[in-house]
Amino acid sequence: MGENLPAPGLLARARLLAAPTVGASVVRGLERITGRPVEQGFSGTPPEEPFICVGATLPDALRGGPLVWFHSVNAGTDALLSAGPWPSGALLTRTVGRMGERIAQYVLAWVLADCQSVPEFAAQHARAEWRRIPSELASGQTAVIYGTGRIGSAVAGLLRAYGIRTVGFGRGARTASAGFDRVVGADDDAQSLTSARWVVSTLPLTPATDGFFGTDRFAGMRGATFINVGRGATVDMQALEAALHTGAVGRAVLDVLPEEPPAPGDRCWQLPRTVITSHSAGITADEDIVIDFAACWEAMAEGRVPDTAVDVGRGY
Repeated sequence: MGENLPAPGLLARARLLAAPTVGASVVRGLERITGRPVEQGFSGTPPEEPFICVGATLPDALRGGPLVWFHSVNAGTDALLSAGPWPSGALLTRTVGRMGERIAQYVLAWVLADCQSVPEFAAQHARAEWRRIPSELASGQTAVIYGTGRIGSAVAGLLRAYGIRTVGFGRGARTASAGFDRVVGADDDAQSLTSARWVVSTLPLTPATDGFFGTDRFAGMRGATFINVGRGATVDMQALEAALHTGAVGRAVLDVLPEEPPAPGDRCWQLPRTVITSHSAGITADEDIVIDFAACWEAMAEGRVPDTAVDVGRGY
Protein backbone atom coordinates (compact mmCIF):
# COMPACT_ATOMS: atom_id res chain seq x y z
CA MET A 1 0.00 0.00 0.00
CA GLY A 2 2.99 2.35 0.32
CA GLU A 3 2.86 2.80 4.13
CA ASN A 4 6.09 2.10 6.03
CA LEU A 5 5.69 0.72 9.55
CA PRO A 6 8.69 1.57 11.77
CA ALA A 7 10.80 -1.38 12.88
CA PRO A 8 10.08 -2.71 16.40
CA GLY A 9 11.92 -0.69 19.05
CA LEU A 10 12.62 2.24 16.76
CA LEU A 11 9.81 4.36 18.18
CA ALA A 12 11.09 3.73 21.69
CA ARG A 13 14.42 5.47 20.99
CA ALA A 14 13.47 8.06 18.36
CA ARG A 15 13.74 11.74 19.25
CA LEU A 16 10.48 13.71 19.16
CA LEU A 17 10.47 17.00 17.25
CA ALA A 18 7.59 19.43 16.79
CA ALA A 19 7.24 22.52 14.65
CA PRO A 20 7.34 25.89 16.42
CA THR A 21 3.70 26.44 15.45
CA VAL A 22 2.48 23.38 17.39
CA GLY A 23 0.54 24.62 20.41
CA ALA A 24 1.44 24.10 24.05
CA SER A 25 -1.52 21.80 24.71
CA VAL A 26 -0.45 19.57 21.81
CA VAL A 27 3.14 19.49 23.07
CA ARG A 28 1.93 18.40 26.51
CA GLY A 29 -0.20 15.69 24.90
CA LEU A 30 2.70 14.39 22.80
CA GLU A 31 4.95 14.22 25.86
CA ARG A 32 2.28 12.38 27.85
CA ILE A 33 1.72 9.82 25.08
CA THR A 34 5.37 9.12 24.32
CA GLY A 35 6.91 9.63 27.74
CA ARG A 36 9.70 11.81 26.34
CA PRO A 37 10.33 15.54 25.91
CA VAL A 38 9.35 17.36 22.75
CA GLU A 39 12.12 19.31 21.04
CA GLN A 40 10.28 22.25 19.56
CA GLY A 41 11.79 24.11 16.63
CA PHE A 42 13.93 22.88 13.76
CA SER A 43 17.64 23.63 13.31
CA GLY A 44 19.36 23.86 9.96
CA THR A 45 20.76 20.34 10.07
CA PRO A 46 18.84 17.09 10.49
CA PRO A 47 19.38 14.95 13.60
CA GLU A 48 21.78 12.06 13.23
CA GLU A 49 19.55 9.86 15.37
CA PRO A 50 16.16 8.50 14.24
CA PHE A 51 13.41 11.06 14.87
CA ILE A 52 9.66 11.57 14.84
CA CYS A 53 8.30 14.89 13.64
CA VAL A 54 4.93 16.60 14.16
CA GLY A 55 3.93 19.65 12.15
CA ALA A 56 2.26 21.06 9.06
CA THR A 57 5.33 21.08 6.81
CA LEU A 58 8.55 19.10 6.62
CA PRO A 59 11.56 21.41 6.11
CA ASP A 60 14.04 20.39 3.43
CA ALA A 61 16.75 19.97 6.08
CA LEU A 62 14.77 17.26 7.81
CA ARG A 63 13.97 15.39 4.60
CA GLY A 64 17.58 14.28 4.44
CA GLY A 65 17.69 12.90 8.00
CA PRO A 66 16.68 9.52 9.48
CA LEU A 67 12.97 10.38 9.71
CA VAL A 68 10.95 7.51 11.18
CA TRP A 69 7.47 9.03 11.21
CA PHE A 70 5.91 12.37 10.33
CA HIS A 71 2.50 13.14 11.78
CA SER A 72 0.77 15.96 9.92
CA VAL A 73 -1.43 18.30 11.95
CA ASN A 74 -3.62 18.68 8.84
CA ALA A 75 -5.94 16.27 7.05
CA GLY A 76 -4.63 17.13 3.59
CA THR A 77 -1.09 16.02 2.75
CA ASP A 78 -0.80 17.24 -0.85
CA ALA A 79 1.44 20.19 0.10
CA LEU A 80 3.76 17.88 2.04
CA LEU A 81 4.08 15.41 -0.81
CA SER A 82 4.44 18.02 -3.56
CA ALA A 83 7.31 19.79 -1.77
CA GLY A 84 9.77 17.06 -2.75
CA PRO A 85 10.41 13.30 -2.70
CA TRP A 86 9.14 11.72 0.48
CA PRO A 87 11.95 10.31 2.67
CA SER A 88 12.41 6.61 1.97
CA GLY A 89 11.03 4.35 4.68
CA ALA A 90 9.30 7.17 6.62
CA LEU A 91 5.69 6.72 7.69
CA LEU A 92 3.29 9.61 7.03
CA THR A 93 0.08 9.96 9.02
CA ARG A 94 -2.46 12.75 9.09
CA THR A 95 -4.92 14.35 11.48
CA VAL A 96 -8.61 13.79 10.89
CA GLY A 97 -9.98 13.75 14.44
CA ARG A 98 -13.60 14.94 14.49
CA MET A 99 -13.14 16.79 11.21
CA GLY A 100 -15.54 14.40 9.49
CA GLU A 101 -18.29 15.42 11.91
CA ARG A 102 -17.56 19.12 11.45
CA ILE A 103 -17.51 18.90 7.66
CA ALA A 104 -20.64 16.74 7.61
CA GLN A 105 -22.43 19.35 9.73
CA TYR A 106 -21.24 22.07 7.35
CA VAL A 107 -22.56 20.18 4.31
CA LEU A 108 -25.89 19.44 6.00
CA ALA A 109 -26.26 23.12 6.96
CA TRP A 110 -25.89 24.22 3.35
CA VAL A 111 -28.15 21.45 2.08
CA LEU A 112 -30.90 22.60 4.44
CA ALA A 113 -30.20 26.26 3.63
CA ASP A 114 -30.71 25.30 -0.01
CA CYS A 115 -34.04 23.65 0.77
CA GLN A 116 -35.21 26.61 2.84
CA SER A 117 -34.03 29.23 0.29
CA VAL A 118 -31.89 30.92 2.93
CA PRO A 119 -29.73 32.85 0.39
CA GLU A 120 -32.86 34.14 -1.35
CA PHE A 121 -34.48 35.22 1.92
CA ALA A 122 -31.24 36.95 2.99
CA ALA A 123 -31.22 38.86 -0.30
CA GLN A 124 -34.89 39.82 0.18
CA HIS A 125 -34.16 41.06 3.68
CA ALA A 126 -31.40 43.30 2.33
CA ARG A 127 -33.95 44.79 -0.11
CA ALA A 128 -36.69 45.09 2.57
CA GLU A 129 -38.80 42.86 0.33
CA TRP A 130 -41.65 40.61 1.53
CA ARG A 131 -42.25 37.62 -0.75
CA ARG A 132 -43.10 34.05 0.13
CA ILE A 133 -40.78 31.36 -1.22
CA PRO A 134 -41.82 27.70 -0.93
CA SER A 135 -39.51 25.30 0.88
CA GLU A 136 -38.20 22.04 -0.54
CA LEU A 137 -37.93 18.70 1.25
CA ALA A 138 -34.47 17.16 1.46
CA SER A 139 -35.78 13.70 2.21
CA GLY A 140 -35.99 11.43 -0.83
CA GLN A 141 -33.50 13.43 -2.88
CA THR A 142 -30.01 12.33 -3.91
CA ALA A 143 -26.55 13.53 -2.97
CA VAL A 144 -23.55 12.30 -4.96
CA ILE A 145 -20.44 12.44 -2.81
CA TYR A 146 -16.99 12.27 -4.40
CA GLY A 147 -14.59 10.59 -1.99
CA THR A 148 -15.59 7.63 0.17
CA GLY A 149 -12.96 7.89 2.91
CA ARG A 150 -13.49 8.96 6.52
CA ILE A 151 -14.73 12.45 5.66
CA GLY A 152 -16.91 11.42 2.73
CA SER A 153 -18.44 8.62 4.81
CA ALA A 154 -19.20 11.02 7.66
CA VAL A 155 -20.92 13.41 5.24
CA ALA A 156 -22.93 10.56 3.73
CA GLY A 157 -23.96 9.22 7.13
CA LEU A 158 -25.39 12.54 8.31
CA LEU A 159 -27.20 13.24 5.03
CA ARG A 160 -28.60 9.73 5.01
CA ALA A 161 -30.01 10.28 8.51
CA TYR A 162 -32.13 13.05 6.97
CA GLY A 163 -33.56 10.67 4.38
CA ILE A 164 -31.24 11.75 1.58
CA ARG A 165 -30.10 8.99 -0.76
CA THR A 166 -26.31 8.94 -0.82
CA VAL A 167 -24.24 7.76 -3.78
CA GLY A 168 -20.48 7.66 -3.28
CA PHE A 169 -17.89 7.93 -6.03
CA GLY A 170 -14.69 6.06 -5.23
CA ARG A 171 -11.82 4.27 -6.91
CA GLY A 172 -12.44 1.04 -5.01
CA ALA A 173 -15.11 -1.64 -5.21
CA ARG A 174 -18.66 -0.66 -6.04
CA THR A 175 -20.17 -1.97 -2.82
CA ALA A 176 -21.92 0.15 -0.22
CA SER A 177 -19.68 1.40 2.61
CA ALA A 178 -20.36 3.36 5.77
CA GLY A 179 -23.01 6.01 5.19
CA PHE A 180 -23.60 5.27 1.52
CA ASP A 181 -26.60 3.65 -0.13
CA ARG A 182 -24.40 2.89 -3.11
CA VAL A 183 -20.80 3.36 -4.23
CA VAL A 184 -19.95 3.67 -7.92
CA GLY A 185 -16.78 3.88 -9.98
CA ALA A 186 -15.73 5.85 -13.04
CA ASP A 187 -17.98 3.92 -15.44
CA ASP A 188 -21.14 5.04 -13.61
CA ASP A 189 -19.99 8.56 -12.74
CA ALA A 190 -21.95 10.45 -15.43
CA GLN A 191 -25.12 8.42 -14.95
CA SER A 192 -25.14 9.02 -11.19
CA LEU A 193 -24.87 12.79 -11.65
CA THR A 194 -28.12 12.99 -13.59
CA SER A 195 -30.15 12.19 -10.45
CA ALA A 196 -28.16 14.42 -8.07
CA ARG A 197 -29.74 17.33 -6.22
CA TRP A 198 -26.44 17.98 -4.46
CA VAL A 199 -22.90 17.10 -5.57
CA VAL A 200 -20.38 17.14 -2.74
CA SER A 201 -16.62 16.86 -3.21
CA THR A 202 -14.41 15.63 -0.40
CA LEU A 203 -11.61 14.67 -2.80
CA PRO A 204 -7.94 15.10 -1.88
CA LEU A 205 -5.60 16.76 -4.36
CA THR A 206 -3.57 14.22 -6.31
CA PRO A 207 -2.36 14.09 -9.93
CA ALA A 208 -5.55 12.14 -10.70
CA THR A 209 -7.89 14.74 -9.15
CA ASP A 210 -6.22 17.97 -10.31
CA GLY A 211 -8.92 19.77 -12.33
CA PHE A 212 -11.25 16.78 -11.85
CA PHE A 213 -14.38 18.92 -11.96
CA GLY A 214 -14.35 20.42 -15.44
CA THR A 215 -16.72 21.29 -18.26
CA ASP A 216 -18.08 17.80 -18.94
CA ARG A 217 -18.65 16.89 -15.29
CA PHE A 218 -20.36 20.20 -14.52
CA ALA A 219 -22.56 19.84 -17.60
CA GLY A 220 -23.77 16.51 -16.24
CA MET A 221 -24.99 18.06 -12.97
CA ARG A 222 -28.14 19.46 -14.60
CA GLY A 223 -28.76 22.24 -12.09
CA ALA A 224 -27.50 20.49 -8.94
CA THR A 225 -25.88 22.43 -6.12
CA PHE A 226 -22.11 21.87 -5.98
CA ILE A 227 -20.42 21.87 -2.56
CA ASN A 228 -16.63 21.61 -2.36
CA VAL A 229 -15.08 20.73 1.01
CA GLY A 230 -12.12 18.83 -0.48
CA ARG A 231 -9.38 20.73 -2.29
CA GLY A 232 -9.74 23.85 -4.41
CA ALA A 233 -7.48 22.72 -7.24
CA THR A 234 -9.77 19.77 -8.00
CA VAL A 235 -12.05 22.36 -9.63
CA ASP A 236 -11.55 24.13 -12.96
CA MET A 237 -12.84 27.53 -11.86
CA GLN A 238 -13.45 28.77 -15.42
CA ALA A 239 -15.57 25.71 -16.11
CA LEU A 240 -17.51 26.27 -12.89
CA GLU A 241 -18.12 29.92 -13.77
CA ALA A 242 -19.46 28.91 -17.18
CA ALA A 243 -21.68 26.21 -15.64
CA LEU A 244 -23.15 28.67 -13.13
CA HIS A 245 -23.98 31.11 -15.95
CA THR A 246 -25.68 28.41 -18.04
CA GLY A 247 -27.49 26.89 -15.06
CA ALA A 248 -25.76 23.51 -15.36
CA VAL A 249 -24.73 24.17 -11.75
CA GLY A 250 -27.61 25.69 -9.80
CA ARG A 251 -25.58 26.96 -6.86
CA ALA A 252 -22.04 26.60 -5.54
CA VAL A 253 -20.75 26.51 -1.97
CA LEU A 254 -16.96 26.64 -1.95
CA ASP A 255 -15.03 26.18 1.26
CA VAL A 256 -11.76 25.77 -0.68
CA LEU A 257 -10.22 27.51 -3.68
CA PRO A 258 -7.20 26.83 -5.93
CA GLU A 259 -5.46 29.95 -4.55
CA GLU A 260 -6.07 30.90 -0.91
CA PRO A 261 -6.82 33.53 0.10
CA PRO A 262 -8.10 35.00 -3.16
CA ALA A 263 -7.37 38.64 -3.90
CA PRO A 264 -10.26 41.11 -3.46
CA GLY A 265 -10.48 41.45 -7.24
CA ASP A 266 -10.49 37.72 -7.93
CA ARG A 267 -13.31 36.56 -10.23
CA CYS A 268 -14.44 34.01 -7.62
CA TRP A 269 -16.09 36.81 -5.62
CA GLN A 270 -18.30 37.62 -8.59
CA LEU A 271 -19.58 34.09 -9.30
CA PRO A 272 -23.39 34.02 -9.41
CA ARG A 273 -25.28 32.05 -6.74
CA THR A 274 -22.05 31.22 -4.94
CA VAL A 275 -20.93 31.39 -1.33
CA ILE A 276 -17.26 31.18 -0.29
CA THR A 277 -16.48 30.23 3.31
CA SER A 278 -12.70 30.69 3.77
CA HIS A 279 -11.58 27.07 4.33
CA SER A 280 -13.52 26.85 7.58
CA ALA A 281 -15.69 23.75 7.23
CA GLY A 282 -13.40 21.50 9.26
CA ILE A 283 -10.84 23.54 11.18
CA THR A 284 -8.50 21.20 13.08
CA ALA A 285 -8.60 21.46 16.87
CA ASP A 286 -5.59 20.76 19.12
CA GLU A 287 -7.45 17.81 20.64
CA ASP A 288 -7.81 16.28 17.16
CA ILE A 289 -4.02 16.27 16.72
CA VAL A 290 -3.41 14.65 20.11
CA ILE A 291 -6.16 12.03 19.70
CA ASP A 292 -4.99 10.94 16.26
CA PHE A 293 -1.31 10.93 17.26
CA ALA A 294 -2.21 8.73 20.24
CA ALA A 295 -4.16 6.34 18.01
CA CYS A 296 -1.19 6.07 15.64
CA TRP A 297 1.22 5.50 18.52
CA GLU A 298 -0.96 2.72 19.93
CA ALA A 299 -1.42 1.07 16.53
CA MET A 300 2.32 0.99 15.86
CA ALA A 301 3.05 -0.32 19.35
CA GLU A 302 0.79 -3.25 18.45
CA GLY A 303 2.44 -3.70 15.06
CA ARG A 304 -0.51 -2.32 13.07
CA VAL A 305 -0.54 0.29 10.32
CA PRO A 306 -2.47 3.33 11.66
CA ASP A 307 -5.87 4.06 10.15
CA THR A 308 -4.68 7.55 9.20
CA ALA A 309 -1.54 6.36 7.39
CA VAL A 310 -1.05 7.93 3.96
CA ASP A 311 -0.11 5.92 0.89
CA VAL A 312 2.50 8.36 -0.41
CA GLY A 313 2.31 6.83 -3.88
CA ARG A 314 -1.39 7.57 -4.22
CA GLY A 315 -1.26 10.80 -2.24
CA TYR A 316 -3.91 9.98 0.38
